[in-house]
Amino acid sequence: MNNIEFNIRLYLTDVMKLWADKIDTTDQLTPQRFVLNAMTELFGSLSDDDLELIRLRYMERMTLSEVASRCLLNERTIRNHTNPTIKQVKEIIKQATGQAQHAREVD
Repeated sequence: MNNIEFNIRLYLTDVMKLWADKIDTTDQLTPQRFVLNAMTELFGSLSDDDLELIRLRYMERMTLSEVASRCLLNERTIRNHTNPTIKQVKEIIKQATGQAQHAREVD
């Protein structure tokens, strides 16, 4: 399981929120809270159909072909609807990692 899939699965199963709540006991924006907030905004902006495609790919671990077959769409359509979200998740994780490294350097 790669980092992107791991974070999507954490978010969609609400484990990410539980962890952020346990870690985040201050008013500071921790990297965990940043990721949770950014992913909440991102996933909240998706249509139900796009969210379902993400769920099938990353929670059910279906291939593009399997998702396309199940949803009666072609693979290109699946990619067009999921790739922008995946790119945004990558950027969120990259930003949070940068924040965590910066915080360690400051300490």
